[in-house]
Amino acid sequence: GWLFWRVMACVRQSRGRKRQVILFILCVCVCQSGAETLRYSLAEEMERDSFVANIANDLGIAPSQLAARKARIVSEGNEQLFRLNQNTGVLTVKESLDREEICPQSDTCTLFFKIFFENPLQLIRGEVEVCDMNDNSPVFPEKEMVLEILETAPPGSRFPLESAQDKDVGSNSLQNYSLGANSHFSLALRTRKGGAKYAELVLEQQLDHEEQPELSLFLIATDGGSPPRSGTAQVRIVVMDANDNTPVFGREIYEVRLAENSPQEQLVVRVVAVDPDEGPNGKVRYTFTQTSERSRQIFKLNPASGEIRVVGNLDFEEAKNHEMMVKATDSGGLSAHCKVQVEVLDVNDNAPEIVLTSLTASIPEDTQPCTVVALFSVRDQDSGDNGRMECSIDGDLPFSLTPTFDNYYELRTNAALDRERMAEYNITITAMDWGTTRLSSQESIFVQISDVNDNPPQFTQEVYTMSVTENNSPMLRIGSVNATDADAGKNARVNYTLVRQEGKEQPDMSVNSESGDVYILHPLDYEEVRAFEVKVCAADSGSPPLSTQAVLRVVVRDENDNAPVVLHPSPDSSTVAGELVPRWAHAGYLVAKVVAVDADAGQNAWLSYELAKATEPGLFHVGLHSGEVRTVRAMAEHEAPQQRLVVLVRDRGQPPRSTTTTLSITLVDGFSDAHLRLSEEAPAADPDGPLTLYLIACLACVSAVFLATVVAVVVVKVRRARPSEAETLPTFPKSATESTAGSLPRSYMYDVCFTTGTINSEFQFLRPLFHCFPAGLPPSQGEQQSSACLQEVSNLGEEGN
Repeated sequence: GWLFWRVMACVRQSRGRKRQVILFILCVCVCQSGAETLRYSLAEEMERDSFVANIANDLGIAPSQLAARKARIVSEGNEQLFRLNQNTGVLTVKESLDREEICPQSDTCTLFFKIFFENPLQLIRGEVEVCDMNDNSPVFPEKEMVLEILETAPPGSRFPLESAQDKDVGSNSLQNYSLGANSHFSLALRTRKGGAKYAELVLEQQLDHEEQPELSLFLIATDGGSPPRSGTAQVRIVVMDANDNTPVFGREIYEVRLAENSPQEQLVVRVVAVDPDEGPNGKVRYTFTQTSERSRQIFKLNPASGEIRVVGNLDFEEAKNHEMMVKATDSGGLSAHCKVQVEVLDVNDNAPEIVLTSLTASIPEDTQPCTVVALFSVRDQDSGDNGRMECSIDGDLPFSLTPTFDNYYELRTNAALDRERMAEYNITITAMDWGTTRLSSQESIFVQISDVNDNPPQFTQEVYTMSVTENNSPMLRIGSVNATDADAGKNARVNYTLVRQEGKEQPDMSVNSESGDVYILHPLDYEEVRAFEVKVCAADSGSPPLSTQAVLRVVVRDENDNAPVVLHPSPDSSTVAGELVPRWAHAGYLVAKVVAVDADAGQNAWLSYELAKATEPGLFHVGLHSGEVRTVRAMAEHEAPQQRLVVLVRDRGQPPRSTTTTLSITLVDGFSDAHLRLSEEAPAADPDGPLTLYLIACLACVSAVFLATVVAVVVVKVRRARPSEAETLPTFPKSATESTAGSLPRSYMYDVCFTTGTINSEFQFLRPLFHCFPAGLPPSQGEQQSSACLQEVSNLGEEGN
């Protein structure tokens, strides 16, 4: 660069120098510009517009210099694979790259491109290596292989198998074979000269046709990718009867040289194998084995004569060598193998190809001479002199060709242009090679003069309708708008913006100015907003710019994001809701009704009720849709007076949401109002108290009553037995009376509450309903025994509490 500016300064000082000096300076600059090479790597199958490199950073120049110097990138080949952003200097890929499609026959895949600068002219080379990904599994040419093996084959005999094909390369290519478990064969891996691996069956145990005429094995081919991929084929072994002579080829390797323009049915070579056996065992048939699918498409093998002929198109540029394995098998199943190697010779059968890399389809008529109009490359797939080329322009036109490097040419103007005299130029470029029979090709370039911005962008739809589910993630893409412009160049570059409407709040969304993708910036709530409309403006980059508008309507879809809310019983109450139910209540008696609502819509708001937990599971049920709590059957006397129900309320969303509420039900038949008030005012049982303690207290009370009764009966009997006693003692019952309901004697009342689903229960002693002894006792002894009984009852009450 320093040399260029120094030379240009000398030119300004001495403008009278000859034109040859200027041409020499340009040549020196071009040579220096080609000295820099940028190298990058990129994994295949990357998405469109994936980042490759930052050209501005790598070259050490400001991004603004790219646009100022009209930087452009040119890929080799017919298709432009890369895109350079002149504003940021970022190099991206236009489309996803498939290494197997771009470089099918190469272990390494390198794509070459050039970067051209003007003011001053500079040319920089670049390389992008496409790295292989493990995206192809090994594939066998046939799903089933049939091997006919003589039963007399000795252990250690080897039988080559068809090789699997993997389009990947390196460690992602085919790496290993494995064989299913069996008792007769093992697998041996071999490597060909080119590094390709193939498998051979090794006989480990003698075969017996009479014992097992056929065997079925599974061959698995695995590549070295991460994770590895595999392919499977079935190997069917047919055990043949004895045949003591195998075919023998005259040569192990047949080498043939063949021109690439060989006609169809041309004889390539005839392989011959001789079998000393007589009769059917001496007849030999030939087949291809371990031969690629492409070679099978180009060559045909006569199974009877062993002649190999051309049936496809030989192309030196596609493959320079073909290797085939021929298998000779007699009718007894014995076989031999030989290798056929075909070297393809190059002929001048490819005309030069002109690939247009860059074209300025329209230029202003005041364009200065030496302005680059187009850039193209010329290539010839032949080799040697057949691949050397020269280019020229037909006719007397104000354009000239300037060679750069690597067969690249620039089409430049060499005189002033006048649109009124010529509004369009049809330039024909001829490329010709140096072969013995010279081949040529032509390419026509149309160059027009000027253009104006007279077409506004047009949306594909007047109204766009998009939907989004509420509670979306931030920056969620919900769709895109698209507008096209019939103009060219920057006049057709469309930018998208949202139109701000006066007096309305700007919606929480954005539109990508380049792609038209629509994004929701923050989560939406269906319960707050269900739909909204905005206007999108598409404007081109012309001068002055033209624009048009379209309506974008966004519909918010409901999501099951609200759990049911219980209105009754009130969830704000600090105590569990209580209901009174008479013990005479019949089946179907309405106890209470659970009322709940859901803020969602549709089936997300459809509620169902079910009984999740109950003290007596079979006593109550809840209406599935009504929420009504009703009795299932009539009350029994042994039913606990305190019932606790847990009702589950669930919606029908996906996934469903639910909530629970608790009902406390008191059975009131046979209790006085004072007792009801006492029961309601009594503190709730501690649910965390141990159940075992309450059960022991109940057992102790019952045992104490029983023991007191027995002691009283014994005392009465003893006193009756004394003849000296004149006074009558009170009589005690021989046993405690039992009620028809199977409860304790009515002398004492107990309040027992058990809750389901926990290990905590409640036992409460209330009070005696009548005295322990009748009223006819003598005053002294009656008072003493009554006080003792009352003391015992008082003690039992304290223990119960």
